[in-house]
Amino acid sequence: MIRKFALAICALLAITTFAAVTTSDAQARYASMVVDAETGQVLHAVNADTRNYPASLTKIMTLYMVFDALEKGKLTLKQKLKVSKRASGMPPSKLGLKAGETITVEQAIRALSTKSANDVAVVVAEALAGKETTFAQVMTKRARTLGMSRTTFRNASGLPNRAQKSTARDMTRLAKALMADFPQYYHYFSVGSFTYKGRTHRSHNKLLKTYKGTDGIKTGYIRASGFNLVASVERSGRRVIAVVFGGKTSKSRDRHMVKLLDRGFKKLASQGIRKIPQIPGRNPFQKPMVTLEIAGAGAKQPAPVETAAAVPAARSHAIKPVMPSSQVATADSMEMPVEAESLTNDWIVQVGAFSRFRAAHSSAKSALDRAPKELQGAKVAIQRVDTSSLGTLYRSQLTGLYEQQAREACQTLVAAEMNCVVMQPEAQGSN
Repeated sequence: MIRKFALAICALLAITTFAAVTTSDAQARYASMVVDAETGQVLHAVNADTRNYPASLTKIMTLYMVFDALEKGKLTLKQKLKVSKRASGMPPSKLGLKAGETITVEQAIRALSTKSANDVAVVVAEALAGKETTFAQVMTKRARTLGMSRTTFRNASGLPNRAQKSTARDMTRLAKALMADFPQYYHYFSVGSFTYKGRTHRSHNKLLKTYKGTDGIKTGYIRASGFNLVASVERSGRRVIAVVFGGKTSKSRDRHMVKLLDRGFKKLASQGIRKIPQIPGRNPFQKPMVTLEIAGAGAKQPAPVETAAAVPAARSHAIKPVMPSSQVATADSMEMPVEAESLTNDWIVQVGAFSRFRAAHSSAKSALDRAPKELQGAKVAIQRVDTSSLGTLYRSQLTGLYEQQAREACQTLVAAEMNCVVMQPEAQGSN
């Protein structure tokens, strides 16, 4: 009797343990994260570092590699890529390419960003690395340089592979890096449809039409992952990047994403004007600001360049801003807190945060060109900041402004479809 009772208890424990493991595994598939794209501030995070299957979110990295090849001259948009037998044999979602035919690089980009075509992903991988497996290794290596420490790629499409894993945090880093490094190509993620050989393919990202300010970027689904989504939304000059892994259905995932985005923007709105530490900070462990003293419009002579460390030269051309949403904030619609005007010229206008120094510098120069009157006498300052969610960022700032000057400059820049945030340093304490 005792033995039977013991066996029954063991059996019950086994069942309970199995149920607990099964439930845990099911819950572990869900993860989400919301960050302020400008500062890297985490607005929401659940299981942000849990490794899950990215599914077709993988294609964001595939496209990152394509954009990199375009920038380096290894590919051109009109270049034709040949379709292999292996590529044509990929399972859906696909364009239905036939072995031996060709597709242009630009068609491939559109097919990946809208249709999420698996056959096209292989075509691109083989064009850039010879074999898809080799391409996946290169993807993983590049991901590491972007701070995606918990991501491993095994293919270019996101089709099932036990070793292909990523995290919500890593996907926010990838989205931010893509927008910062290749803003001239980011607009492909806002394309609502793509026509190929007379057939129109609609984007799987429904938020492009249903959630104000959404301008990208990608959905993903395999049975093992659930319904995934990376979204980027810009409202009134503030950009938020959000990631959801493990949705039960595409509709429930989208509804959940909307709730997360609403909360994120509400949290940002409640913060008002952001305050930043005095530059340079007094924290001995804080990395120094990399400052470029460049005279603003109307100055007689540019000040000499002073840097805290060796930095790459800035590009000669102004970087293009990320493609704005269809609902771009106007100067009249910008919300400015009503406070007593400051009479000191320690106010700052920030026009973006980038993963590369050159991009940050070019964005600041572009701001000077677009608001020369308001930014007269301003200096460009590039502040290096290490964030837990997005890795190293370079804040593109214009310093030495009076409060009213900063506000008017920001209004002009937003009207010119540039990101802009007015910032005030913390008041210095008395000794």
